[in-house]
Amino acid sequence: MPREVVLGADVGTSGLKLVAVDTDGAVVAEAESGYEPDRPRPGWAQSDVGSWIRALDGALDRLGAELSGRRVRALGLSGQMHGAVLVDEGGRALTPALLWPDERADAELERWRALPPADRAALGNPLAAGMTGPLAAWLAAHEPAALDRAAALLLPKDAVRAVLVPGTAPGITDRTDASATLLWDVVRDGWSPAAVAAAGIPDRLLPAVRPSAEVAGTARLAVGDVPVVVGGADTALALLAAGAAGDQVNLGTGAQVLRPRWTPAPADDPPVHGYADTEGGWYAMAALRNGGSAWAWVCRVLGLDWDELFASAGSAPPGAGGVTFRPFLAGERGGVAGPADRGAWTGLRPDTTRADLARAAVEGVVSAVGAAARLLPGEGSGPVVLTGGGARPDLVRQLLADVLGRPVRFLPVRSASAVGAALLAARGAGLPIGEWNQASAGTVDPTEGRDTGPPG
Repeated sequence: MPREVVLGADVGTSGLKLVAVDTDGAVVAEAESGYEPDRPRPGWAQSDVGSWIRALDGALDRLGAELSGRRVRALGLSGQMHGAVLVDEGGRALTPALLWPDERADAELERWRALPPADRAALGNPLAAGMTGPLAAWLAAHEPAALDRAAALLLPKDAVRAVLVPGTAPGITDRTDASATLLWDVVRDGWSPAAVAAAGIPDRLLPAVRPSAEVAGTARLAVGDVPVVVGGADTALALLAAGAAGDQVNLGTGAQVLRPRWTPAPADDPPVHGYADTEGGWYAMAALRNGGSAWAWVCRVLGLDWDELFASAGSAPPGAGGVTFRPFLAGERGGVAGPADRGAWTGLRPDTTRADLARAAVEGVVSAVGAAARLLPGEGSGPVVLTGGGARPDLVRQLLADVLGRPVRFLPVRSASAVGAALLAARGAGLPIGEWNQASAGTVDPTEGRDTGPPG
């Protein structure tokens, strides 16, 4: 009998990552297809849903040889959170997908601030322009013809699934994504009529909320006809993959610090988010818009590639000769910094070197992650699980251990979220699967007795 595998695809902001996991729980193949959001105006961030489909097709092509002789039982989808896509009855996108870094709906946030206090507090989350509700309000105001034609308002991974499984009802999402829209009452665990009214969209556009592991339909892919499960939000699936009983830090384009077992409660524009997980519970999340994206900008400015940035940073002394870096190039959601904050190097002197600038940039992002962690409710304990490409360099892992004051354990997979999506696919297919092989790059303890920077 051919060995069976499940696939997990993570539809990220700047690339799609695809993994294949076998019945022993081992990642047997990985691939990635890159793309960049379109920015037709300052503060806008959008993508053509077709670019995500092409990225998936390209990743499947690259896995072709490794999947030869294996039976693909199911595909799970993970996706960047928030955002908004209007689709028609056939699942075709009527507008570009508006993404979480998009700021065009900043004026529409006033509708959420004007909600009755009890309705606003029931959302239990900070108000951010790139969340689905405000973006839907912008679409209602500026794309009324598309709104009239639309059959559903979807999130990114749902828009991909709608294309993959045509002929089924396109209006489907899951709790993990629905809870992150600013249209969800976290106390009642359902759509908020007051927030939906504030968005100015008809109830008929709200997607039905289904279990993350439910099979939504069958896709005809290069590897055959494959059942596709509903899927989930990237951070919730990273938690699932890591099996994290404690805190988790994901460092990718942005950065997120996650703490499981959050209890939903009314909160008026709190500093941290509270979202549904895949197991029927909740987690708290402190989020930064500026993570690896700030390092990518530094690479362009300093003329360094990714490896050179961290090698240069490692050659400079802790504290970067007094230079500090604020990584908030695109502003923040609040808590650590505000929407109007911006990035800067400060403390420059005539003898400041490029290595000092690189070191300050690495320390600055890590310091922001530490500040985000301190916003989370409750007390963290035990090792922190690290995921995401930004956590690969040794220097970053050591600095994170130091700023968090706790051991850190890095999971060296391209995408923990894609692995989580594959685990959902196995559930949906009814495929018994061994415990995922969470081989890590080892645990890094906080440094004792010497200054490694950055300040906590």
